[in-house]
Amino acid sequence: MRPGLAKGVRLVHDPVRDADALLYPEGSLMLTGPAPEVVLACDGRRDLAGIAVELARSFDGVRTEDVGELVDELTGRRLLADGGRAATRETCAGSRAPAEPLPIGLVAELTYRCPLRCGYCSNPVQIDPVRDELTTAEWIAVLDQARELGVLQVHFSGGEPLLRADLPDLIGHARALGMYTNLITSGIGRLEHLGGVDHVQLSVQHADTPLADAIAGIKAHEKKIAAAGLIRRAGLPLTVNVVLHAANVDRLADIAAFAAGLGADRLELAHTQYYGWGLRNRAALMPSVAQVRRAALAAAEVHERWGGVMEIVYVEPDHHTGRPKPCMNGWGARQLAVTPTGVVLPCLAAQQLPGPPAPTVRQQGLADIWYHSELFNRYRGTAWMPSPCRDCELREVDFGGCRCQAFQLTGDPAATDPACSLSPHHGELAVLRKTPMIPRRYR
Repeated sequence: MRPGLAKGVRLVHDPVRDADALLYPEGSLMLTGPAPEVVLACDGRRDLAGIAVELARSFDGVRTEDVGELVDELTGRRLLADGGRAATRETCAGSRAPAEPLPIGLVAELTYRCPLRCGYCSNPVQIDPVRDELTTAEWIAVLDQARELGVLQVHFSGGEPLLRADLPDLIGHARALGMYTNLITSGIGRLEHLGGVDHVQLSVQHADTPLADAIAGIKAHEKKIAAAGLIRRAGLPLTVNVVLHAANVDRLADIAAFAAGLGADRLELAHTQYYGWGLRNRAALMPSVAQVRRAALAAAEVHERWGGVMEIVYVEPDHHTGRPKPCMNGWGARQLAVTPTGVVLPCLAAQQLPGPPAPTVRQQGLADIWYHSELFNRYRGTAWMPSPCRDCELREVDFGGCRCQAFQLTGDPAATDPACSLSPHHGELAVLRKTPMIPRRYR
C-alpha cells in the first residue's frame, strides 16, 4: 500500500487549539503525537517502509509496525487511500483561544426559502420574512467570529442555500479562513460556481422518479441527477442524503443502487427527525415497527453490497430503538447553528424552547453567546439532569437525548427524552393514527 490523503480530506493546523486536524466530509479528527508527521509522509508513492524511513529522519525508534497501525486506522476511516494525494498542511486563521469548550461545527442556515415542498422538512413552520435575513457582511462577520472561536467545519444549509446570490462569496470567505466547507443542497439552482467548496451533500427523496417527485412536491428528480453530474465533474466528494420515512423506507436497496449510480462517495440513510414540518407530519411520516425492522436488515445488506464503493451511514430511528440520539454530541459542546436572521442556537430546533429569547448575532458577539448565554449553558454538561439520566452510565454518551424532542412530547425540556426506554414518557411514543401529509409551504 502507498497511502495518501483520500478524496475530500485536508490536513490543517488550527492555531486556536494549537493542534493539527484532518478535516473531511461531515467530520474532523484531531491529531496528537507524531500522527501529523505520519500523515505528511503519506504522499501516495511511499510504501509503509518508505514512510518509516522518512519519519526516522526526525524521530528515534520509528517502527514500520507502528506506522502501519496508524495508517490502517486512518485507511479504515477513509481518511487515507492507496495512491491518494500527497498531504500538505494548511494553517487556518485565528489565534489561541482562551477557554473550553471550543466548537468544531457551525450550521449556517442561510435562508429558509426552498423550491421543494417536502413534508419531513425540519425547518420551522412559522419563519421570519426574507427581508430580515442576514446580509452578506453580517454573514462574513459570523464566519470570522466562528473561526476565532475554533470552528473548523461550516455547513452551508437552509432551506436551499443556492437561492442566496452571495453563496460563492460566503463559501470563498470560509475557505480562505481555512475552514472545511460543506454545501447542503437540493441541487435545484445554480451549481456552476463551486469554487471553495470542499464537499457537497445532495438531498434525494427516492430512487424512482415519480415517487421522488411526489415526495419533493415538484418535478425535481431529474434535476438532482444533473446536479450530481456537475458535482462529480468538479471532482468534489459527493454525499447523497436520503431522509427515510413510511413512503420510502422499504426501498433502501434501490436507493443505494441509485446513489452508487450517481457516483456518490457517501450515502446517508437517516430516519426523519421530527421537528418543524416533520413534527407536524409525524403521524404521516412515521414508519411501522415492521418497516423499521426490515430497514435494519436492508441497511446491513446495503453495507455488504456497497460498502466497498461508498461510505454507508445508517441513522436508526430513536423512536423505535429505545436509545435516544446524542443531541449535537452534547448541548453547547461541539456544535452551534445560526438561523437566516442571526439567531444563535445550540441545535437547529432550540428556538422553540421556553425561556428568554434566543440570542442573536445582531446584538451579541458569537463568543459571548457561546460562553455566557443562558440558552447555551442551560443544558451544558450533566449537572442539570434529572433522574433517571443523572445516574445513568450512558449520560456522557447520549447526554439525556434531545431537549427539543423532550419538550415537544412532554412539555418539559429537562425531561428524559421519551425516545429512551427508561423515560417515564416512553409509552407516549405509541403507534400513531395515520393522517394525510401536509406539504411544506414557504410563507
